[in-house]
Amino acid sequence: MNQKYEECLKACMECLRACNTCFDACLREDDVKMMVGCIRLDRACADACAVAIQAMTSNSPFVKEICQLCAVICERCGEECAKHEHDHCQRCAESCRKCAEACRQMSA
Repeated sequence: MNQKYEECLKACMECLRACNTCFDACLREDDVKMMVGCIRLDRACADACAVAIQAMTSNSPFVKEICQLCAVICERCGEECAKHEHDHCQRCAESCRKCAEACRQMSA
């Protein structure tokens, strides 16, 4: 695995875990309808992180473009999660912000 990807890979793996945890916890909230936007973005963000991880570990020629898109999706997910007071949402928002920054650096 390429050393230059190490920090971004770590951030993407953590974000993927945080999004999956948030997604699952949102489904168990009393007002699930209120959490629909968060749930959708958690799924999209986890998927984007998984694609970015795959691109980096396979040294894809599109890694920069994929990481750019992942940064945009992470940023959007983080903004949505930050709107909710649940601990899982706040942890996810922080993880998304870190991943967006790492992906931006990766794609620069």
